[in-house]
Amino acid sequence: MSDGLPDSLIPYDEIVQEALRAVVGRVLGSVAENGGLPGDHHFYITFKTQAPGVDIPQRLIERFPDEMTIVMQNRFWDLLVDESKFSVGLSFNQIPSKLLIPYSAITGFHDPAVNFELRFQAQEGPDGPDPHDEAENDGPAAAPVEDGSNVVSVDFKRKK
Repeated sequence: MSDGLPDSLIPYDEIVQEALRAVVGRVLGSVAENGGLPGDHHFYITFKTQAPGVDIPQRLIERFPDEMTIVMQNRFWDLLVDESKFSVGLSFNQIPSKLLIPYSAITGFHDPAVNFELRFQAQEGPDGPDPHDEAENDGPAAAPVEDGSNVVSVDFKRKK
């Protein structure tokens, strides 16, 4: 008998990650269709700035060479959503910027209004991504509730 479970030939972790990223797309699509965020909802979206398909201003890449968190709350515009990516206008230090972000680049999604959070696997080393600076786009930031409710964290580490 074997001590551990065999490695799966079905990429369950990739399938789940893709499905959870689709949740982000569906939520953003609803916001785009309704013309804004309902109630007190707002989003912190963390993504890899160097991931394939990410298109952000060079000054932001220089400031956040690995990972960046944006806040979608009061001041955003031109939110466009499709099946694989979204684009949004945000202001950074009073400079308007357009960001194009594929869902595959997203590593975190948090709605502090209801303490809902999704975290995605980073495609990096075993300890995960390096820490990143907090969001710096303009607007007030709400303090998240830290009681752990409604947090979905998926971590697929295979036993060897």
